[in-house]
Parts: sequence; C-alpha cells; structure tokens
Amino acid sequence: MGKMDSQQYIQNYLTETRKITKLIDVDAVEKAVELLFNAWKKGNHVYTCGNGGSASTATHFACDLVKTTAVAGKRGIKSECLNDNVPLVLALINDDGFDNLFIEQLKTKAQEGDILICISVHGGSGRDKAGLWSQNLLRAMSYMQEIGGKTIALSGFDGGTMKEIADVSIIVPANSTPQVESLHLVLEHLICDCLRQKIMTS
Repeated sequence: MGKMDSQQYIQNYLTETRKITKLIDVDAVEKAVELLFNAWKKGNHVYTCGNGGSASTATHFACDLVKTTAVAGKRGIKSECLNDNVPLVLALINDDGFDNLFIEQLKTKAQEGDILICISVHGGSGRDKAGLWSQNLLRAMSYMQEIGGKTIALSGFDGGTMKEIADVSIIVPANSTPQVESLHLVLEHLICDCLRQKIMTS
C-alpha cells in the first residue's frame, strides 16, 4: 500500500466513523445513563463483562464507573468487572464451562436492583470453531433479570440476540469489528462523563 493509498484508507476510515456516530441512538444512551444514575442513588452494584476485545472494554468501563464518576463529598459507584479475576475465571471455565463463566459469579454477588452491562461486537449472534458466540453473556443477562436486576447491552452489527434481552440496548450500527469496538469505548466514556455530571448536580 503506497503513501497515497494509506492516506486514502485512513481518510475513508475516519469518514466512516463519523457516519456511524450519527446513527447511534441517543435516547438509548440517555436511558443507560438514567439506569446507572438510579443504581447510584440506591447504592446498587454495577457489573460489567465481555469476551475478547470487549473484555478489555468491560474492564475499562468498570474502572471509569468507579474513578471518573467520583465527585468529592458524594458516594461513589460500586462497580466490578466479571472478567478481571484470572484465577477465578479459569477455575469457573474449568469446572462449569465457558457458557457459565459470568452467571456463576452473579449467583454469588448480584442482588435485586443491580445492573449488568454486557459488551459484545455481534451481540451474541454468530458462531466460530468453539460454537455459538457470547452465550455466557446471554445467560448472565437472563439471570440478572430473573433476580430483579437490570441489563444494558453494548453491541454492534444488528445488535444480535442481546438487543432482545436487554433493558437498554445501545447498538453501534456497523459491520466492522474495529469500528464497533472503538465506538464502544467512546460510548463508555460518554456514559461515565454524563453520569458524573448528573451526580455532581444531584
């Protein structure tokens, strides 16, 4: 790829990013902020999880929920990422299978009113050599709702199965994993920044 070809590719990518951001449902983002704000007011926990690149976004999200929403003199948000404890993750996969990785943790930790944020590029649809994608997320979401919790889904492509389960579904409408994963980070930063503003003025 020559210099001019590289520049054109970069420009096309950035142009596509701008187009995608204009298609994101602002109302869905606002609803997610409201759910999290209500959880903060009631002292509920917020759990995040994802697989692959989305796992790192889930970790980043949990970090930002605790750190960047913090306002001096006000209670912080209780947040935890379910894919961060590597020994526990490997033990659960070994004993209970990959599909039960997140639900088994929620059975121990989650309570009524808590929130689960699941992040997945394909939203639980599609498959590869290991079988159907992100079944661990779908099971965790269903369990959360069974116990009276709420769920927020961040997905891409057409939203997949997660959009049918989630209380709030935010879809990055792009058929590109790099675009979806990049904009999921933008969204988590936006949500946390907006949440901080609401906490600050409450």
